[in-house]
Amino acid sequence: MPKGYWVSSYRTISDPEKLAAYDKLAGPAVEAAGGRLLAARDSRVVAHDAGIAERTILIEFDSFEQAVAARESAAYQEALAALSDGVERDFRIVEGTD
Repeated sequence: MPKGYWVSSYRTISDPEKLAAYDKLAGPAVEAAGGRLLAARDSRVVAHDAGIAERTILIEFDSFEQAVAARESAAYQEALAALSDGVERDFRIVEGTD
């Protein structure tokens, strides 16, 4: 069964306090849903083309369906509410190839 991945690339961080509140809630929510952090907020980034070398997060789940369910979970929705308009980011859920 192909794995599922969350890919989150931040374009701007306008409110670091909201981002900190999100981080505090999102980490446990992702872990509880079976997610594993592969690239963290402090990882080095080299951006190409239209990319921005800002915070980038990569999280792996055992399946695409698990990744989608984690995004829809009540715990992660609480984290999103705390984040609110504190950042502009591109968030995608991607199915792996194997």
